[in-house]
Amino acid sequence: MFIFAENMNYAELPNENVGRPSFFLAMEEYVAEHCHGDCFFTWQTEPSVVFGRNQVADSEVNIAYCEEQGIGLCRRKSGGGCIFSDGGNVMISLVTSSDEGVCLTFNRYINRLTLALRRLGIDARATGRNDILVEGRKVSGGAFYRRGNRSIVHSTLLYDTDMERMLRSITPSAAKLASKGVESVRQRIGLLKDYYGGTVGELRQALRRDICDGTISLDAADVQGIAEMERPYLDREWTFGRNPRWTERVELSIDGVGQVELLLGLRGDYIIKEVEVRGDFLDDASSLGATLVGHRLDEAGALTERYFKRDNTIT
Repeated sequence: MFIFAENMNYAELPNENVGRPSFFLAMEEYVAEHCHGDCFFTWQTEPSVVFGRNQVADSEVNIAYCEEQGIGLCRRKSGGGCIFSDGGNVMISLVTSSDEGVCLTFNRYINRLTLALRRLGIDARATGRNDILVEGRKVSGGAFYRRGNRSIVHSTLLYDTDMERMLRSITPSAAKLASKGVESVRQRIGLLKDYYGGTVGELRQALRRDICDGTISLDAADVQGIAEMERPYLDREWTFGRNPRWTERVELSIDGVGQVELLLGLRGDYIIKEVEVRGDFLDDASSLGATLVGHRLDEAGALTERYFKRDNTIT
């Protein structure tokens, strides 16, 4: 299947209101389960930080600032890093039954979104595994995961985001700060309002027209079903996770992969007996723990790099 080629339906809510990101993440799952064919939709949220399934909230998010400012916190089921979302963002979701493999599906999605932006006169360029740049500045990043036989791909488009709140809400890791610095992070971010003459609403409509050729209209019963699916996202343990005591912590920055954090439980002779893997990477690391258990602490870094570089595919 070549995604976006034909029969792409827009999943339309009865009311396109700004809401919690958890609702729209649940909507992705609801659409994956209840709607046939490939579906696309855009959404906007109240101010929120959304972080990846592998990330530690305390390490990645300025929780005190978010609580003070009324900024919501939400964990998604895909990998990747933190994003700040507010009414100045356009969030984008794709649900597809593509059987080409997640990496290829994801690459096609990023390339197709880039093409749609270019048709709007924006000099957008896909780069790396999940970013879109305009004049060298990042305006979009994406992530994905599999739900049964369906791929869920989502990304954010920075249109007119409150940059100050974004930078104060998200705490860059020590490795990122060491390699890029705060000012470098700020300078690498772009806003589409500087490259597109329309409003954020007009941008959403233009993307819909470009990418979709049909509509699936959801009704009140569907909204109730989405709300039921949202409940696990609102659970505090899901959001913040459990925080067991670990003996050692190893942080790596792997080219083409991202930030990887290993939380290790050791025996007295420095042999790894327990592993928790976190970070902003997109790859599936579900079997990395088993790979590391039984090896010495000083082997953890090299074995982790070898694991991620093995073939760079997601299953």
